[in-house]
Amino acid sequence: MAATIDKVILITGASSGIGEATARELAAAGARLFIGARRGERLMALAEALGESVAWRTLDVTDGADFDAFVEAAEAWFGGVDVLVNNAGVMPLSPLAALKRDEWSRMIDVNIHGVLNGIAAVLPRFVAQKSGHVVNVASVAAHMVMPTAAVYCGTKHAVRAITEGLRQEHDEIRSTLISPGVVATELGHDITDPAIATALTGWRKKSLTPDSIARAVRYALEQPEGVDINEVIVRPTAADM
Repeated sequence: MAATIDKVILITGASSGIGEATARELAAAGARLFIGARRGERLMALAEALGESVAWRTLDVTDGADFDAFVEAAEAWFGGVDVLVNNAGVMPLSPLAALKRDEWSRMIDVNIHGVLNGIAAVLPRFVAQKSGHVVNVASVAAHMVMPTAAVYCGTKHAVRAITEGLRQEHDEIRSTLISPGVVATELGHDITDPAIATALTGWRKKSLTPDSIARAVRYALEQPEGVDINEVIVRPTAADM
């Protein structure tokens, strides 16, 4: 494909899965990327593979100050910021009766506070420049509730509400919610219930590859000014999730 995106784009959770695939897709489209995640060695390898238009910094999305520093570093490197792709997320599924409070807290911190920290870090800049685009990667879990996924679904419902709130509050800023169905990634690797982990493997027999979601992100970013793709749901064919 021809290069079409002349923007500085920040991507969280870029060390694997959807984040990595999105970095590859957008780099091929001509974007300048600043990628973040906890695993610096993976970010370094990805940046080296994609070339001089990609820079990186380790990032803990649950730390607001670290997210601010991440955005400041991107701005110093590229001279500005146009897009934030809030992609980082975790999914340690369990039934509520298991009372896995630590896992609930981790999901809330990464999936909700992480998104809010990203928005807080870029929003003043976007308001000042009267332009910007926030892409939040949610899930079909933002549209449904499933046993063992009550807290995870709750976090993704929250991301959907936050994204819509951002759209309503800021006419000059574009906001997009990308809701993937089942995707073959590392998401869910931290599930501690063996039965649920096995079930997830079964669900993934019909799954998307991460590049499917990367193309949806690219589609939203390639729209002309004045066009805001608010929400995209991407599922495997013949699949419920």
